Amino acid sequence: MTIRTILRYPNPGLFKVCAPVTVFDGTLRTLADDLAETMRAAPGVGITAAHIGVDARIFVLELSKDDGLRIYVNPEILESSKATIIHNEGSVSMPGAVEEVERPTSIRVRYQDLDGAFHDEAADGFHAVCIQHEIDQLDGIFWLQRLSRLKRERLVTKWKKAQR
Repeated sequence: MTIRTILRYPNPGLFKVCAPVTVFDGTLRTLADDLAETMRAAPGVGITAAHIGVDARIFVLELSKDDGLRIYVNPEILESSKATIIHNEGSVSMPGAVEEVERPTSIRVRYQDLDGAFHDEAADGFHAVCIQHEIDQLDGIFWLQRLSRLKRERLVTKWKKAQR
């Protein structure tokens, strides 16, 4: 396992749509291991291949040590609730920046595991928020794009000042 370099906002790689994974082999397993190690070192609760500059639709989540590591390959949201939740979000690519984002409270997601087998999973609350956040990233939507222009500009200005 290797801790990889995380792309920092506003790197163009964070706004790129990732390609579907088509080969399920040792290279994919190594990528998943590296993502987990990189996420833990950041620290964070989720990270995509896009965050480390890899063009592949894969992300890992570890909401808690008790919950364990979850790996999602080629994820897609099948259903979303009309009810929404507001939750503080941030990114390993923009450490220290946090803002409230509104998303559906519950979702149903379909994904593949590291062997290519398909799974359907229901998620709600924080778990659903995290999955949506990471799928956005795989779709080239950086979380700041979910904010109003005013909130986004204020947050970016504050974050840039803090980076100096």
